Amino acid sequence: MFNLFLLSLKLNGFPIQKAQEEFEEILKIPEENYEKYLENRKKEIVEFHLNNNPFYRNLNPGKQYKTWNELPVLTKKDLQKPLKERLSKGYTLKNVFLNKTSGSSGDPFIFAKDKKAHAITWASIIHRFGWYGIDFSNSFQARFYGIPLDFLGYYKERLKDFLSHRYRFPIFDLSEKVLDTILIQFKTKKFNYINGYTSSIVLFGKYLQEKNIILTTICPTLKVCMVTSEMLFDDDRRMLEKYLGIPVVNEYGASELDLIAFENLQGEWQVNTETLFVEILDENNEPVPHGKEGKIVITSLYNLAHPFIRYEIGDMGILDEKSSGKNVYLKKLIGRTNDVAILPSGKKSPGLTFYYVTKSIIKDDGNVKEFIIKQTKIDQFDIDYVSTTELNEIQIKEIEKSIAEYLEPGLTFTYNRKEVLQRTKSGKLKQFQSLL
Repeated sequence: MFNLFLLSLKLNGFPIQKAQEEFEEILKIPEENYEKYLENRKKEIVEFHLNNNPFYRNLNPGKQYKTWNELPVLTKKDLQKPLKERLSKGYTLKNVFLNKTSGSSGDPFIFAKDKKAHAITWASIIHRFGWYGIDFSNSFQARFYGIPLDFLGYYKERLKDFLSHRYRFPIFDLSEKVLDTILIQFKTKKFNYINGYTSSIVLFGKYLQEKNIILTTICPTLKVCMVTSEMLFDDDRRMLEKYLGIPVVNEYGASELDLIAFENLQGEWQVNTETLFVEILDENNEPVPHGKEGKIVITSLYNLAHPFIRYEIGDMGILDEKSSGKNVYLKKLIGRTNDVAILPSGKKSPGLTFYYVTKSIIKDDGNVKEFIIKQTKIDQFDIDYVSTTELNEIQIKEIEKSIAEYLEPGLTFTYNRKEVLQRTKSGKLKQFQSLL
C-alpha cells in the first residue's frame, strides 16, 4: 500500500524524509562518541532558547548557559500560560505543530513543536515499531484510544486514522455488547498489530478470557500488541499474551515529547537517547545515581519552537545501573508524582501500591473487571469497581488485611460497585487518585 500517512506528513510541511535520514545518522554514532553528541545537543538547544525564547530566558537568572545542573527544572505549571508567550522567535501559531497534553497529570496545557522536531518524533516512532516488524507503510493497526466527541475533532481523528492505516475502537463504553462488535471487527479485518491504552486492552483481554477465545485464531495476521499510558501489571501481561496470542510490548511516551522508553526485543525498557535526554532527580533537583528512585526530568533535544528543557513530566522512575550514554534503560516506572497517598502515620506511599495490593487479592476469577481507588481523607479511601457480582465479606476482609500489612492499619474503605468507571476526557483510567 502507498504510504498515505508519510505523504500527508510531507504535504503538511513536515520534512519526514530529511528527519528519517538525520535520525539514521544519530543511530550510527558509536558509544564512545555518544556523550559528546549529547553534550553538544544539550548545549545547542539551551543556547538557542536563551537567545531566541524570551519566556525561557526569563526563567534563567543568569540568562546564559554555564552548567547543566544550574538550569531551572520546568514544571507543567510553568507552562500554563498562553502559548504565544512561550514560542521562540520566528515561530507562530500558524507555522508549528500544535497539540494539547492529555491532562492525566491534572495539569493540561497546549504545546508546540517545530515541523522538523515533529518529523523527527515520527522517525523515532517508526524506527522503534520496526523492531517488531511493524511497517507504517502497510501494517494495519487496531487502535484502542480515546477520540474527541465534538464533530470537528471526531472527523479530524477519523481522517488521521484513515491516512495512518488504522481502525479505532471507542473506549468510553466497553460493555459486553460493544466488546462483541469489536470481536466481529477482528474476524473481518486483517489487523497486524494492536496499540492503545493499557486498561482498555486489558478489559478486552478479560472478555476474551471469559469467552475462552485466543484472538489469533480468528485474526491470524496479528503480530504484536503495544500498550501505553497506564501501568501494565505482570499478571495482566501474562493474561494478554495468552488470550491475544501475541507478544505484548510496553511503551512509555508523552505527546509533548516523543516515545520516552520502548520495550526492546530483550524485554528491557530502552530509553530514547536519540531525541531526548532523560534524568532522574531528587526533590532538591539533584541527580540521583542509577538504581535510585526519583523524578523523571526530560529534555527535548530538537524542539526549537518551544523549550522542553529539564522538564518535569510528573512521573517517578529508576534508571538501570547498567545504563551508559547511548544505551539507557528504565528499570522501573513507579507512577505519577501527584498520585501519592499520605497516611495518618505521616508515611507517604505511591498510590499504585494500594492498587497493586488490592489487585493481587481480587483473584483472576473474572468477577472484578476494573477498579479505581480514591483517597478522600487522610485515613479514608473509596474503591469503585465494576464486577459481575458484588465483593463479598471475605474478599473485603482479605483486601483490608493485606493493606494493613503492606501499608498501615487503621485505614477505612468504602466499596462502590459501578456499571462503568469514569475515565478522563482522553479515555484513560486513572487508577489511583488523591483528593486531599
